[in-house]
Amino acid sequence: MTDGEDPVLAGQLRYYRARADEYDDTSYGAATAERASVGVVARTIEPLGDVLELACGTGIWTRELAPRATSYLAVDGAPEMLARAREAVGDCPVEFELADIFGYRPSRTYDTVFFAAWLSHVPESRFDEFWSVVDAALAPGGRAVCVDELPSRAIHETGRDGDLATRTLRDGSRHRIVKVFWEPDELTARLAAVGWTATVTPTVNDWFVATAIRSNRHETAL
Repeated sequence: MTDGEDPVLAGQLRYYRARADEYDDTSYGAATAERASVGVVARTIEPLGDVLELACGTGIWTRELAPRATSYLAVDGAPEMLARAREAVGDCPVEFELADIFGYRPSRTYDTVFFAAWLSHVPESRFDEFWSVVDAALAPGGRAVCVDELPSRAIHETGRDGDLATRTLRDGSRHRIVKVFWEPDELTARLAAVGWTATVTPTVNDWFVATAIRSNRHETAL
């Protein structure tokens, strides 16, 4: 099932398409120290090799990681977000692709599959499906790296209903999106159940960095 066939995910995509013009002003604390932390955390992610970034958004993480990668492909389901990401990376040699994340199958494999502020938007019912996309994209010895928010950030969420939250844009429109918060030990166990060995480390701003490899992959990582 693709985003377009799932009404919740289709609504979430509409929200991010509509939010593209204001995303950089309202995410990651805008121009505050939290925004600066993106660069700090990004520099801890080594080595990179050939990178596939899923749900790249406006390129906040892309512009930090791409200059240190051998090659870089950034994928998103919202054309408005990709337009912003292209502006963000400037002359850095990044390829961009518009695609539904859940139905995505890359034409090649990568050393690193990266995604930030995305896993929390994956419904638990689609968790296995999403990680199969990640698995299909990884070269032997490759790894998945993600950054997301710890449950302590949930205090900032309003209008929650289970794993759904209500967001309001500047134009006053209200949108329902998926927002699943993972405790590190819960995420590690959930990944183990679908064949991944993961390390989930809390970091600045109530974020975590998770690194995962397929449990049946014994090749030496980069």
